Amino acid sequence: MSYNKPKVSVVIPTYNRVHVLSKSLNSVLNQTYQNFEVIIVDDGSSDNTEEVIRSFQKVDKRIVYIRHEKNKGQSAAENTGIKLAKGEYIAFQDSDDEWLPEKLEKQIRLIEKSHSDLGVVYTGFLRIIGNKKVYVPGPWVKQKDGYIYNELLKGNFVSTQTILARKECFQRLGLFDERLKALQDWDLVLRFSKFYKFAFIDEPLVLAPYMTDSLSVNYKVMLESYELIISKYYDDFYKDEFIASIHNLSLSSLHFKCGNFKMGIRYLMKAFKEDLKYMEYHLCKALLYKLTIKFQRDLKNDSNYNSIFL
Repeated sequence: MSYNKPKVSVVIPTYNRVHVLSKSLNSVLNQTYQNFEVIIVDDGSSDNTEEVIRSFQKVDKRIVYIRHEKNKGQSAAENTGIKLAKGEYIAFQDSDDEWLPEKLEKQIRLIEKSHSDLGVVYTGFLRIIGNKKVYVPGPWVKQKDGYIYNELLKGNFVSTQTILARKECFQRLGLFDERLKALQDWDLVLRFSKFYKFAFIDEPLVLAPYMTDSLSVNYKVMLESYELIISKYYDDFYKDEFIASIHNLSLSSLHFKCGNFKMGIRYLMKAFKEDLKYMEYHLCKALLYKLTIKFQRDLKNDSNYNSIFL
C-alpha cells in the first residue's frame, strides 16, 4: 500500500524503547483510516531500534526512519518529524503508548467537516498505572471544546499523543520549544489554543502506560520546565487570582520536592496568604494529594511514580 500524498503524518520519537516500540507502531499501522505516513525519529538509541524499524519498512513503505546521531531530547525529535511531514495534518504517537483502531478515522471525520478555525482534535486517554486506569481529562476540566486557552492556563489536559493538528498550526505558531525537557505538550497546546478552536472526542482512544523512567519523576527537570512556562505566559497566569493560586501551590510543591525549602515556603505563603479566598480549594487539593500518595504506595513496583494534577 502506498500513498504519494498522505493526508496525515504520524510522528513517533523514540529513544531506547525497542521493547515496546513494535506494539506502539502496530497500533498506528492497524488504524481503520489508512492514508498516512509514519515518521520514526530515533533520538540516538543504543539498542537495536534501527534493525526493528528496517524490518517494518520492508513490509510497509509508508514508514520513514531517521536517526539523530546524538540524543537531543523529545522536543527536538518531534520537531525533526514535523519538518519532514508531508501530510495536511500531523499526529503524534509515543513509542510506549497504544492507539485504539478508530482514533485517526474519528479525528479525520471531525476535522474534515469543520471550519478552518478548528486547529486541533484531541481525544480522551487512559493513563495506566499498574492495574489502575485513570481517564483524562477528568471531570475537573470545565471546558473541553472551542477556544480553551483559559482552561489550559489552569493546567494541561491535552496530551500530545491524542492530538490531530493542522500542519498550518505549526507553520504559523512554531514547533515544540526545545528548551523544555518536560511539559512541552502543555506549551504547544497553550500556543495553539490562543488562535484555534479545539474539538474533543470524549472517548479513551489512547492507552498510556506509566513508565518508570518517565520524566515526571524527575522533579528538577519538571521544576525547570514549569518555571520556563510560567515565564512565557506570566501575564496570563497571574491576571486571574484563582489561576495564580493554582500555580503558586504547584511551584511550592515542586520546590519542596527538590529540597528548595525557602522557595517552597515562599510560594506556599503566596498561595495561602495572598489568595485566602481559595483556601478551601487548596485544602481540598492537599487532601487529594495525600490520598494520591497513599494510592501510589499501593502500586506494586511504582513507588516513585509522581503526577502533577493541576
